[in-house]
Amino acid sequence: MLRIFRHETPAWVPLTGHVDPYNQPDRTGIDPALDAALGEVQWGDTSTVAFSRALGLDIMDWFGMPAVRIARRDVTVESVTESDSTTQRWHTPCGELRETIRVCRDASGAVSSNWTEHLVKGPEDLPALAAIFADEEITLDPVGVERTRARRALVGDDGLVLGVMDGTPLGMFFRMYSGVATLAYLWADAPDALRDCFAVMEANYLRRLQVGVQSDIDVVVSVDDTSTTAISPAMFAACNLALTDARADVTHAAGKLYFHHSCGLIRDLLPLYRQTRMDAVHAYTLPTTGNATVQDGRRDLGPITMMVGVHQLVDPMDDLPAVRESIHALVQEGAPWDHFILSLAAYPHRTLAQTRFVTECVREVGGDWGNEK
Repeated sequence: MLRIFRHETPAWVPLTGHVDPYNQPDRTGIDPALDAALGEVQWGDTSTVAFSRALGLDIMDWFGMPAVRIARRDVTVESVTESDSTTQRWHTPCGELRETIRVCRDASGAVSSNWTEHLVKGPEDLPALAAIFADEEITLDPVGVERTRARRALVGDDGLVLGVMDGTPLGMFFRMYSGVATLAYLWADAPDALRDCFAVMEANYLRRLQVGVQSDIDVVVSVDDTSTTAISPAMFAACNLALTDARADVTHAAGKLYFHHSCGLIRDLLPLYRQTRMDAVHAYTLPTTGNATVQDGRRDLGPITMMVGVHQLVDPMDDLPAVRESIHALVQEGAPWDHFILSLAAYPHRTLAQTRFVTECVREVGGDWGNEK
């Protein structure tokens, strides 16, 4: 897999696995040993490693940055949980903020969450949010350093350990802090105050990054979920080009790779991504969920790698010959695979048998999966 980031042609198309609390396989008919290894899936646990090894996949372990320790000095938080909803009140030197997060549970056992109330409701809340980030004291956590070293040893030569960090301030606003509608109003009605808040946030994020890259992670993933449904190309150009390069420079100086996670409708952002020093677009999403094709990526991203989701696991799988044909076409579309990685997330509506079928289809045309593993 590292050959791709050295701009070489790999022996086979890398196919990586991923498991998280929502993206986990239906346990029907699953091997008992793998079922036990997955257990109750948590963020940052070893589920991705177990899943990938069970299917013989390359590993991209969504681990995190436990080496970063965050302490607060003046800001305090009150948290109350009722059923699946948690309300938090943040007390800052610049005022009080409130948010509510609701856990969503699928019948399969998969879990996700979303904000039903955001911290920022209007321009008057921006100073308080900035105060939260300005208040944080960021240091290296020796326990987290050891946890990362142990995970690197567990993964070994089978793949990469991903150090996951928050996305750009612009991306974090629409995802977590304000929602899309309020962000649109702030962008139009309070642009200077919004940018001032962004600056405080990014100074904080860079401090976290500078600490996090001191650990044994291989890759930094900025989880932006950028999509033109929420961030236009003009907005990305205005706020995120220099920011992305600054993060990439810190990451590269530490000898690590920098990925920009941006699932969604990103076709018109690809030429902007190419202007940056990012190494890969993580969770590159094909139609019909996304709107960027492999050809779009090969044309517009240049040396930046596409990490493409195998969408056939999402789409209907009743006609297996048609699924096989579609997967073969996807793999061949990425040839010669010099900037192309396939990602296979587990899905709660798919059994392990169906996931194995997709894996086998990739390998039928994806190069020599022989001795080099």
